[in-house]
Amino acid sequence: MPALDVAGEFETIERLLKPLAHPEWARGLTDDVAILPSRPGQDLVLTKDAMVEGVHFLPGDPLDTVARKLLRVNLSDLAAKGAEPFGYLLSCFWSERCGWPEREAFAAGLAEDQARFGVGLLGGDTVKTPGPASFSLTALGWVPAGAAVSRAGAQVGDLVFVTGSIGDGLLGLRAARGELALDEERIAALIDHYRTPTPRLDFAPVVREFATASVDVSDGLAADLAHVARASGAAIMLNLNVLPLSAAAQAWFDDRVDAQLSLEDLAGGGDDYQIAFTAHPRHEESLRREAERRLVRLTRVGEVAAGVGLTATYDGRPVQMARPGWTHR
Repeated sequence: MPALDVAGEFETIERLLKPLAHPEWARGLTDDVAILPSRPGQDLVLTKDAMVEGVHFLPGDPLDTVARKLLRVNLSDLAAKGAEPFGYLLSCFWSERCGWPEREAFAAGLAEDQARFGVGLLGGDTVKTPGPASFSLTALGWVPAGAAVSRAGAQVGDLVFVTGSIGDGLLGLRAARGELALDEERIAALIDHYRTPTPRLDFAPVVREFATASVDVSDGLAADLAHVARASGAAIMLNLNVLPLSAAAQAWFDDRVDAQLSLEDLAGGGDDYQIAFTAHPRHEESLRREAERRLVRLTRVGEVAAGVGLTATYDGRPVQMARPGWTHR
């Protein structure tokens, strides 16, 4: 069948979305609902995120990477709860620029990551809008009953850890805008992280076993740890001196004049999609062993203390961060 410049709702579903449908529970996308089996001894975990052109992705970003990021940021939420994903619901609001090739690219991006992460489409909706292209996804996962890790369990004396590196999301956005002066390889690495961050599903079982509280780093490490501190009724001390940087971020940092402000900038940037969590000190050795076994970088970045809220420190002194994280206004 020849490609169309613009596709209707049902043709889009039939030709692009139906092949993504979960083989057991989506009913071939012929119904308005998905029927999920009961799972004795397990809790169903759901999370939802939206992405809007010009807000969450740049107008020129390829739609296959937009689709992959949309799925991945939701999977990141599940990973931080210690959950295993299995499916998702999707809503697409196609703008005027979303002809058939763009919709094909979007579906191809989803298909690639479905295979990578072992999930399937369960249903959703697709419409056309005169506004910017927008997409919303609800991810579903399983976790043993009562085992989902919340933001509210941090205890005084716990240590604070984060997976991976911090700041690549912020620098990746700047790189995609052409605002960084780095070599091509580092620019490409940062843009790739911004467009297709990797959810830490490989570390979800470790979080489930050892973490007292956890959050995925989407709004910025400082902001997300502040969420944990408030939910837990405790204080978190974040040491900016030990912020883990990728090779590309380190190259950027090495050219900065003000090290403290630069680290504050990276700690306040969003789109990293790592897992930040708290754990009892007795588990530190086990955590490092599990991280090494999974080839996951793990950094202790702070501790939980008496009080409420987040305090960032640099060279042992408290600092007032001008921009602790991303927020929609």
